[in-house]
Amino acid sequence: MASTTLKLPPGLKSRVATLAKKSGRSAHSLMLEAIERHAAREERTREFVREALAADRAIDLAHEVDAVFSDLRPARVERDVVAPSGDSVRQ
Repeated sequence: MASTTLKLPPGLKSRVATLAKKSGRSAHSLMLEAIERHAAREERTREFVREALAADRAIDLAHEVDAVFSDLRPARVERDVVAPSGDSVRQ
C-alpha cells in the first residue's frame, strides 16, 4: 500500500482519535474508510451528472426532431361524425 501524509487540523485530529478509541479501531482505518466513502460518493455523483446531461441532450434533440416533423404533419381537421344514434358529434 502506498503511503501518504495527511495533515489534520488539531480539532479534527482529536475527533478522529476519540472516535477511534471509542470504536476500538485505529485512526488510520477510520480515515481510510472516510476517504474511500467520499471518493465513491464523488464518483457516483459525477456519473449521475454525466447521465443527466446526456439525457438532457437527448430530450433537446427529441424536441428539435419533433419540431421539424410537426411542420410536415397535416393539421388536424375537425369534422362532423354521425353517431349511431343519428346525432352529429364533433371530432
